[in-house]
Amino acid sequence: MVTIALCETGNTPVANPVDMDHLARYTGGDVTLNAEILRLFDSQVTGMVGELNAVLALRDAKRWREITHTIKGAARGVGAFGMGEAAAAAEPVDPANAERAQAAINALESEAQTVRGFIQQYLAA
Repeated sequence: MVTIALCETGNTPVANPVDMDHLARYTGGDVTLNAEILRLFDSQVTGMVGELNAVLALRDAKRWREITHTIKGAARGVGAFGMGEAAAAAEPVDPANAERAQAAINALESEAQTVRGFIQQYLAA
């Protein structure tokens, strides 16, 4: 079951950036455990997305695939499926193609901001 929220800019229903029902399958719905996992996810993914810029500068295809694959798995694991899809799309990109790689980083950064906003709201509740 996908959790639905109202978009802040109107009353259009949109899926939450993190599927809390998915996460609850692993945490039993424990709010404290959810918060801890989401904090760790946000911290680690923020660092990895940031690292992609350095990887792009070095044109390190192996490290690019490692990082994007890790982001994909972590995002899907916590239920951040939009971010997981952005990472899956970024994974086969060759950082030697700077334009495509930068577009992939931009997409991941955008998803990370969306997920981070959701996590901050969840933690504040």
